[in-house]
Amino acid sequence: MKQNTLWTNKYFVGLMAVIACILWGSAFPVLKVTYAELQLQPNDIAGRVLLAGGRFFLASLMLFAFLRFALNQSVAVERRWFRPLFLLGLAQTGLQYFFFYNGLAFTGGIKGAILNSFGNFLVVIVAHFLYTDDRLNLGKVIGLITGFAGIVLVNWRSGAAGFTWEMTFRGEGFLILSGLASVVGTFQAKKLARDLNPVVVNAYQLLFGSLLLLISAIPSLPNTHLTPTPLFWGLFIYSAFLSAAAFSIWYTLLRYNKAGEVTLYRFMIPVSGAILSALFLPDESLTPSVLIALVLVAFGIGAVNYWQRNQRRVETGGES
Repeated sequence: MKQNTLWTNKYFVGLMAVIACILWGSAFPVLKVTYAELQLQPNDIAGRVLLAGGRFFLASLMLFAFLRFALNQSVAVERRWFRPLFLLGLAQTGLQYFFFYNGLAFTGGIKGAILNSFGNFLVVIVAHFLYTDDRLNLGKVIGLITGFAGIVLVNWRSGAAGFTWEMTFRGEGFLILSGLASVVGTFQAKKLARDLNPVVVNAYQLLFGSLLLLISAIPSLPNTHLTPTPLFWGLFIYSAFLSAAAFSIWYTLLRYNKAGEVTLYRFMIPVSGAILSALFLPDESLTPSVLIALVLVAFGIGAVNYWQRNQRRVETGGES
């Protein structure tokens, strides 16, 4: 009873939601530093896929351990769930992070943090066509326009010749494809969470997705030359921990609170990702145009979730 009371306390909820978002945001500079520490070459796709697979395999083991020993819950699922969980892992971890890891290799950490919000906005649009109780309204449209404006703005670079459009398929294009894969995974996870514990769903999809990444990297391993360092191992363990911890915190908050009151804090992901990238990546800084783009995207995420919460409150007569 005390635990439930703590996880519904509005101050504790806000604190834990912000912590989860900062953990997710820290992934951008951590991954960029990891690439440099491993001396990964631009064309070393297998090395990055191996890194992603190893990270999420370790994260899945952490989640299984968290469920079994911290929450004292069974991690077993019926065989009929293996296929949908495998398909979820293919989209949510396999495809999403194949594109994310390779796209971020050709994109800055700050820019990646802002572009990563693309999937958040796309989910709102797709939900309009899939669910009768999740339609677009004026507030959501304003949030979408503002958010997409920030995403467009961050791809413009100022120079001696004025503003120029800076976007490549292998960099920004892959991050957008990562966002598309995350949308597919979001709706598949939403469907599975009706019948299964969301943390169990996430643990299995991380396991299946990471195995797919690891298997796909095996044929090219002879051409991959990685040079692990003590710093790399520290960053690797931290990146696995942040995935397991952030998702565990997030799903626990969703279990005891209304979704709209939790998702409102997601604007902190691009904000913390951009700030941490500026602090820890020597070649990156928060320029005026980047700051404007960041404010637009953060406002867009906040507005979309705020109006979604209000819409559900009206539809349910006060509950959201």
